[in-house]
Amino acid sequence: MKHFLDIHKTDQTELRGIIESAKTMKESRKGLSRGTPDVEQPLKNQMVALIFEKPSTRTRVSFDVGVRQMGGQTMVLSGKEMQLGHGETIADTARVLSRYVDMIMIRTFEEQTLLELAEYSDVPVINGLTDRTHPCQIMADIQTFEEHRGSIAGKKVVWSGDGNNVFASFAHAAGQFGFDLTFTGPAQLDPEQEFIDLARSKGSNVIIERDPAKAVEGADLVVTDTWVSMHDAQSARERRHNQLRPYQVNDALMAKAKPDALFMHCLPAHRDEEATSKVMDGPHSVIFDEAENRLHAQKAVMRWCLGK
Repeated sequence: MKHFLDIHKTDQTELRGIIESAKTMKESRKGLSRGTPDVEQPLKNQMVALIFEKPSTRTRVSFDVGVRQMGGQTMVLSGKEMQLGHGETIADTARVLSRYVDMIMIRTFEEQTLLELAEYSDVPVINGLTDRTHPCQIMADIQTFEEHRGSIAGKKVVWSGDGNNVFASFAHAAGQFGFDLTFTGPAQLDPEQEFIDLARSKGSNVIIERDPAKAVEGADLVVTDTWVSMHDAQSARERRHNQLRPYQVNDALMAKAKPDALFMHCLPAHRDEEATSKVMDGPHSVIFDEAENRLHAQKAVMRWCLGK
């Protein structure tokens, strides 16, 4: 059984294989319309359940299109429809779904929901996002960086802003793919020490630097994310804006990085808050390549899960 739950839980060699598979599948689709099926149909006659406790644009569309391109079918379920953990237990839900579908992707809040679903499922489970991590996004980010700049091993990645779930998966990836990682943000929003320690234990240089200008010096890649969640109260939004305003990615900050540094944002973005429109639409930005590569990276993940 191959679940894709977090980057640090997958073997380094297999992670590299997933990235290379994503690159190959993307290349093979050049010139094709979005609805044209892949030449290979690794998910033919396969049914994939896509469960969304959290709303989504990129995750929903990219997984749905990816399954269809590879010859499979999708069943999209919302948290309201399923009432995960509120009536039937998550364990029983996993056992039941395993009788109907060949693979499950879940985008949820609590990490424990994901882990329990995987523990009791007889089919592969993919982490589409939890409040702690977002591994599929980072697989797409690795693919995107390497398309533009070659191997990410030994490069300097700088995260500016909130030490959230996306940063956590970047820390996992730092250890697995061998790049260095700098976090710059307010102390109140530091990432969990566990994530930093894990990357360091695998040889990555992971540091916290409060001064954003100093943090991005020599950076090969600068990354940020939205400052507020759709679920945050207004008071929390105002507090976060005050805390994070010094960490906005703008032209002045990008000028401190390497001249050929890339800029990424997993989207959706609040333009001119965490990053200026000038940066997002500028020469350093690869945000839409990054968004597209969610499709290809996740197709590679699904193939890997099914041993194909």
